[in-house]
Amino acid sequence: MTTSLRTALGILTLVAMTACTPAKPHRLGDPQSPYPPSREPVLGDVLHLPTGFYVSEAQMLAAAGDARVVYVGETHDNPASHRLELTVLKALYARYPGRVALGMEMFTTGQQEVLNRWVTGELSEKEFLKTSRWFDVWNMDFAYYRDLLVFARDNGIPVMGLNASKELVRSVGQTDFADLPDADKKLLPEIDMSDPYHTAMVKAIFGGHTKGNNMLDGFLRVQNLWDETMAENVARFLKSKQGDEPWHMVVVAGGNHIRFGFGIPRRVFRRIPTSYALIGSREINIPESKKDRLMDVEMPEFPMVPYDYLVFTEYEDLPHKEVRLGVMLDDSKGQVVLEMVAPGSTAADAGLKKGDVILTFGGVAIKENFDLVYEVKQRKAGDTVKLDIERDQTPMSLTVTFKESAANGHHPPK
Repeated sequence: MTTSLRTALGILTLVAMTACTPAKPHRLGDPQSPYPPSREPVLGDVLHLPTGFYVSEAQMLAAAGDARVVYVGETHDNPASHRLELTVLKALYARYPGRVALGMEMFTTGQQEVLNRWVTGELSEKEFLKTSRWFDVWNMDFAYYRDLLVFARDNGIPVMGLNASKELVRSVGQTDFADLPDADKKLLPEIDMSDPYHTAMVKAIFGGHTKGNNMLDGFLRVQNLWDETMAENVARFLKSKQGDEPWHMVVVAGGNHIRFGFGIPRRVFRRIPTSYALIGSREINIPESKKDRLMDVEMPEFPMVPYDYLVFTEYEDLPHKEVRLGVMLDDSKGQVVLEMVAPGSTAADAGLKKGDVILTFGGVAIKENFDLVYEVKQRKAGDTVKLDIERDQTPMSLTVTFKESAANGHHPPK
């Protein structure tokens, strides 16, 4: 074989090998916004992210309502998020009366009996909050969720508690899954911690908790426990409501459990492949007073849109901000006794002292801690309330005037 022939054959071989190994294509556009919208959003806009088209609220609800599950990601302390959830629930209820349920991150499976009693109208609001241990389990102002839960109750819409118990969460945060006690292992859903996108998001959020005490591994386990537990309970409900006219479900949870689909939605689909839509909100008007609630979190660039529909809102406050009395209580001996009075608090300003026994608050008999907690929750800044107390076995009356509590809490950016 001549040198020229060998050279020609070598070139042909190289060309053939190159043809079998195509060059990696250049990525076009932004996977999270493949079609940039034609203009900047304004308050109230609804953007369909996969296409980049703005749609009306009615168009969003009609299209999303075709799905069997509609996930709505919320900012927990933004009333605009909760109005969106109620709007979605009302639309699905109108379309599928008697075949819609509401699944909520805010409740655990252990609270299901109480939720059932609420929906049947058996419990007053005070009884519901007390029996469900709302202020222990979720510990947010009930005003954020009142309209949603009242609509469910008034229309007989089942409310499903989706989350894991605090006790199990605490165990998982401290102990590897393999080393948990057998009793805890029996409570675990099927857990898959292999999703690289979910892991990357959790690590980013963990980095934003600069004052957190949990180690990263425990934080990862807990996040996966939450999402898998909620997915398991959604899937269990959907499987129980199959048939010619299957039920639909609205699932409300924090945005990071729903955004991009790899929190709850993908895990539900693993268990029961069915249609779903993702709806979220983004605050484009954030008052200066709320900016300290945002965490400095740098999220990875994920290769998918965060939601099917994105609603642009304002970061709002409740009409009446939560107030506090500023005390620690002890009812272990059959009376509500002040164990501590915080300096500078509403209670301190009114002259309340450690050891005082609270007898009545605004004319309501106070027999246990919850009675006082509930009554305080009904007040707003500027309200004046008379208290009957006993100090050193001497009856007294005092007047408290509530002042606005400082905002607290930090949330990852939308």
